[in-house]
This record gives sequence, structure tokens and C-alpha cells, in this order.
Amino acid sequence: MVDRNLSKDVLNTVNKKTGKKVTSQDIHKIASNVKPSTFQSEKQLRQLIKQVSSLVNIPVSESTIKEIVNAVQKSGANTSNMESLMKMMMGKKKG
Repeated sequence: MVDRNLSKDVLNTVNKKTGKKVTSQDIHKIASNVKPSTFQSEKQLRQLIKQVSSLVNIPVSESTIKEIVNAVQKSGANTSNMESLMKMMMGKKKG
């Protein structure tokens, strides 16, 4: 199960980096449609990335989408690996 502090940290990071107020309800709306199979399908994973990108109003380049897709698929999409991926992405410098 995802640590609640990590969830708050992710939401705070998103709000800080985007300058847009994203609520937990916004995230829940997207997350409620995510299934384990979402992480196995490149098409569904790309759609999820684009939904999140649209939510925070930040375009995501094709190269970044590929990087995210590869990282998620290599992780095996288990909870501990996904938490590590989120922590890594939160610490990644914008460049």
C-alpha cells in the first residue's frame, strides 16, 4: 500500500512544480480507471500519461513519454517499484 506521506508529498510536488492546484479528488478520478493491465499496455499507459499531463497543463514530449513507459514497464508495476519511481521522478530536475 502506498504511504500516505508519499501521496501528500507527490501532490505537494505536483502543485509546487506546476503552479496549478491539483486536488486529491482530481488524482482519484484518474486513478480510479487505472488497473494493473494499464501498466502492461503501452497504449493505455500513454493515455494515462497524457491524462495527467492535461490535468496539470504541462505538455510531455514524446521522448519523456517513452522514458516513462520504459521505466514503468521495466519496474514490473509493483507497488514498491512504483513508489521508488515516483520518488525518483519527484527529485528529477527540470531541464
